[in-house]
Amino acid sequence: MPTITVDKAELYRRLGKEYTTHEFDELCFDFGVELDEDTTEDVEAARKKGLPTPPPQLKIEIPANRYDLLCLEGIARALRVFLQKQEPPTYTLSVPAEMQEVYVESSTSPLRPYLGACVLRLARPMNTLEYESFIDLQDKLHQNLCRMRKFVAIGTHDLDTIQGPFKYLHKDPKLIKFAPLGKDKESTAEELMTIYEGERHLSKFLPIIRDSPVYPIIYDSKDRVLSMPPIINSEHSKIVAGKTTNIFIESTATDKTKLDIVINMMATMFAEYCAVPFSIEPVKVHMPDGSSHIFPPIAPRSTQASSSYINAATGLSLSRDEQCTLLTRMTLAAKPSTGDSDALEIEVPCTRPDILHECDVMEDAAIAYGFNNLTRRVPGVNTIAKPFAINKLGDILRKECAMAGWTEALPLILCSHDENFAWLNRKDPGHYAVSLANPKSLEYQIVRTSLLPGMLKTIRENKSLPLPLKIFECSDISVQDREAERQTRNYRRLCAVYMDKKGGFEVTQGLLDRVMQILGVPFIQSEESQATYGYYIAKADDPTYLPGRGAKIVYRPKQTPEHQATPKPQSALETLASNLKAALPLLKDGSRDIVIGSIGILHPTVLQNFELVRPCSAMEIDVEPFL
Repeated sequence: MPTITVDKAELYRRLGKEYTTHEFDELCFDFGVELDEDTTEDVEAARKKGLPTPPPQLKIEIPANRYDLLCLEGIARALRVFLQKQEPPTYTLSVPAEMQEVYVESSTSPLRPYLGACVLRLARPMNTLEYESFIDLQDKLHQNLCRMRKFVAIGTHDLDTIQGPFKYLHKDPKLIKFAPLGKDKESTAEELMTIYEGERHLSKFLPIIRDSPVYPIIYDSKDRVLSMPPIINSEHSKIVAGKTTNIFIESTATDKTKLDIVINMMATMFAEYCAVPFSIEPVKVHMPDGSSHIFPPIAPRSTQASSSYINAATGLSLSRDEQCTLLTRMTLAAKPSTGDSDALEIEVPCTRPDILHECDVMEDAAIAYGFNNLTRRVPGVNTIAKPFAINKLGDILRKECAMAGWTEALPLILCSHDENFAWLNRKDPGHYAVSLANPKSLEYQIVRTSLLPGMLKTIRENKSLPLPLKIFECSDISVQDREAERQTRNYRRLCAVYMDKKGGFEVTQGLLDRVMQILGVPFIQSEESQATYGYYIAKADDPTYLPGRGAKIVYRPKQTPEHQATPKPQSALETLASNLKAALPLLKDGSRDIVIGSIGILHPTVLQNFELVRPCSAMEIDVEPFL
């Protein structure tokens, strides 16, 4: 969930009241957001020491789908409407004497085919605080909805320094030349890719277009560059706090839906500063197919909600008028339907793209009423709660491991690709691990496919503790599964690692035997055994373990009812064949035996990769086959 930082004094000024930290925390809870931090005490302590410090700030955690709350202007406006200090604003499009136009050329279709734009005619230039809020909203949208500019990139320009009509096209990077934002020297787009490789802020966006034979570029009527999305704007058209009064906003995108949301957010959040408040100047965008569109698409969307559904879901008995009042506090214009005695007619503003279903309307009504004000009552349906079988089994194993003297560890489920494979001397089979599309760091690249890396990292961070170290974890791993609905599947596993002056294989095997004893699974001496149920250990060449010191753990489940069904009458020859087959060992192709895990003494290179110097033995098994 994104967190925004706003100036405390400015927010309270807009709300028309000074709040204590507790009071504002309660207001945030009532509204459905969370006060993360009030920096007032830290600021006062720094000032007493004579240290330079910014004014007190409030850090507020915002729901990921509420893009209209990602700036000071948006959250102040929403809270004022919630507190019934103002009516929800009505956003309109002005009628300019000459509408700005943008022509999108057909060359854009392979890479970033969509463009939207609008103009904000401010009554006065933005001050520093407003300008910083304007830039911060762009950054917040780029980080979440735009997926680091991959889907949408936003450009803002001083309209007085450029002249329309504008054109958006894709061009050979060697032929694109301009002075980028913050630099006076002109460079080609190809040179900029090399220049920005060393800049932390921009280097992460370069792969979006770097390998393309052509780059996106926006020109004005005099062939002056506005921006090269999604990388950088031009220095020529930059907006300046305290100076710029007419702002041209453009967005290029690969996703039309996200484009509409982004351009609406940038326009509506700062439209209150326009000469005519909440009036936005439209821009006509001409597409390569000859069609044209007016941006931004700020028209409200009409929908309906059932009054009885809202009451049933919240346990209330509100009239339709009361429900409409609650929804208005959440910026949803609602009124009772004239054609249906149970329906509410709702106008969803362009600032609320999160309203997708009737349940979203119900949730907003409940928030406005107050979750703490909902009447507590015993459910009308009697149910008997019980845990999922896999969770119950996991709890049993965790308890038994702890009672056996082992300490439970809870490492992170994300790890690096090397930790999961190379550091364990394992090869990535491909299309196996679930990878993150935009990992925050190299340490969190994939979802673990084994519990062992987390165990070894836990020991690494606690190797100063007295020996022996005996830790375990019973949790989930995740792997790709193309046949599953979500393309992935979780598996519950148990992993244990023992570190001492000696390998301690017998200690780890002792825990395995204890776990099997608790589960009622008998030990089978060898794979040739005629036992119909149990587990055994078989030799295995696993590079994670020392050669000759690693084994696979094999489970032979009980026969299912279909295997035990009454046999059909057989001929003498069939009876003889069945008797011979029963006399053969069970471990053959197609047998019921399942490899559920591995056990052994870890290879020295594995220990070295995790910065461990003491020998370790480890065991990891799947526990789901025991259900």
